Amino acid sequence: MKKNVYILLVLFSFGSYSLLSQIEEINGGPVNVPTEGIIDGVFIQEHIPTKRMIPYEHVREADVLWSRRVFQFIDLREKINQELYFPLDDIANGIWTKNATRLSLWSIIRQHVMNGDLRVFSPYNPEDPYGDWDGYQLKYPVDPEPGLDYYTDSIFREDMVWYLGKLGPEKTEELRDEYGDIIYYIDIDGIEKPRYPPQDTTWYTSEDIVQYRIKEDWFFDKERSVLDVRILAIAPVVYEKEDDGTGTEQISKMRELFWLYFPHCRFVFNNYFVYNDKNDAQWMSFDDLFWKRKFNSVIYKQSNTYDRKIESYRAGIDALYESEKIKDEIRNIEHDVWSF
Repeated sequence: MKKNVYILLVLFSFGSYSLLSQIEEINGGPVNVPTEGIIDGVFIQEHIPTKRMIPYEHVREADVLWSRRVFQFIDLREKINQELYFPLDDIANGIWTKNATRLSLWSIIRQHVMNGDLRVFSPYNPEDPYGDWDGYQLKYPVDPEPGLDYYTDSIFREDMVWYLGKLGPEKTEELRDEYGDIIYYIDIDGIEKPRYPPQDTTWYTSEDIVQYRIKEDWFFDKERSVLDVRILAIAPVVYEKEDDGTGTEQISKMRELFWLYFPHCRFVFNNYFVYNDKNDAQWMSFDDLFWKRKFNSVIYKQSNTYDRKIESYRAGIDALYESEKIKDEIRNIEHDVWSF
């Protein structure tokens, strides 16, 4: 009897390994079966990689008594937000290396953007890059050809350089052949010009992501009698750096890389672990983290007549006070509804 039970356990472990290997191949999430027949722990952590996403509660327009759209940023320098940060991935010699057990949110987003699972929306109109940055409206999709992705569509891959990385300065030394002669080409105007080496590409890693901006709607649902919130879009943010004239780069501002439609992101975030430093047996998914609001954020804009940000009329500590004031107003809505 014991021998039969042992055989069943061995078969179960190999079957679970096969399942988790398929999951890792699809999602790339860390699993605790590093080698066939080896379990790195007491049990196989298969709940998060295999669980199904919990859908949102259906909401009718007639049941929404009140709603307010707000924009917030999640500062990854804050300790409570470190689970989203984890800058442990690296890109060396053109090879992207992910950490085996600690994945940042950027590692997940980058991988699934390249796989074609997440649709990228430009933060500005690609036809007018110097116009308004209104990509949060999700009206500038950057799509590969049907059936292709980052790896198989060369044009889409070139476009994604502007969203997943940045080009270095143009080379000033002309490209030469094996005899040392300058290589020329004919431009569209028929003029002969020297050819230069391609610009170096610097790819963003999770260490470069300093914020995530989220667009969300707060609303009161009278059918359920609750004040609820739905995240609609999310955008990674990096520092924009400029040369100060002495060869040293200085931070000039922050820049949104792109926007993602959050309900689509949930299908991806749902199957990746978030590290829990309190209990290794109770790791949740990134979708759970956003659902439970286990992060700290600051409101930088709410829906208003002139569509202006808080920084346009408040500065410094006053902007933080204004953000907290808006949060208090939202919290008081539910209380006011039940006041007779």
